[in-house]
Amino acid sequence: MASLPFSALSLFFSLCVLLVLPTHSLTCTSQKFTNNKFYTNCTDLPALKSYLHYNYSSSNSSLSVAFIASPVKPDGWTGWGINLNGTGMAGAQVILALKSSKGAPEVKTYNIISYGDIREERLSFDVWDLSAETNATTGEFTIYASVKLPEKVESFNHIWQVGAAVNNGKPVKHEFAAENKDAKATLELTTAQKTGKSATTTTPAGGNSTGNGTTNSSNTTTTGGNSGSYRIKEMNVGFCFAVFVLLASFIVF
Repeated sequence: MASLPFSALSLFFSLCVLLVLPTHSLTCTSQKFTNNKFYTNCTDLPALKSYLHYNYSSSNSSLSVAFIASPVKPDGWTGWGINLNGTGMAGAQVILALKSSKGAPEVKTYNIISYGDIREERLSFDVWDLSAETNATTGEFTIYASVKLPEKVESFNHIWQVGAAVNNGKPVKHEFAAENKDAKATLELTTAQKTGKSATTTTPAGGNSTGNGTTNSSNTTTTGGNSGSYRIKEMNVGFCFAVFVLLASFIVF
């Protein structure tokens, strides 16, 4: 029987190590919550070092979210919202966490009619379980909320933002740097729900976007049980071990 060089076996082992090593690790998968809630999905959003955790129920079209971001300054604000009629800030309905003297951030809802017309008022869709908290270590604000989405919705456009100051209980305008303009994406609900694996959020171009017309992406992972990436890793380990044993059997000492 022909012998298999040790060099070939060594090369195969090295390739297997590359397959087993994770190619991408999401920050959101390590984040914890003090309200003891568990969110099936999470995503590292593509701008402003922000993160979204969520559960979606297709039976009643409800979405439960935890949005995490750091205000520009400790006395600032953060916000997350939905735009059912466009892709940018104008027309969005948002939930803001604003620094207050009461300790925990104050939560308010706003309608962004236009860039010059922002109104504190009830949103057009039902919102409940509103609250917010500050991470004493990182300074991050976490907004908790549940919202009612249109029936049979498969995806929707959402935006998020951070600001540096609050004046008389109202948010001071945020910066308009490229990263602020890119803080928008489409959240695909059906992809993660149907596959139980990873989905993708992509920042749409065009429409009433305030961005630079580019398309960005971020990964969403399903965190219930083992994620898709961990299952792939486990399969790679088993495959490599089996082939390694097979090749080793061809070595003639």
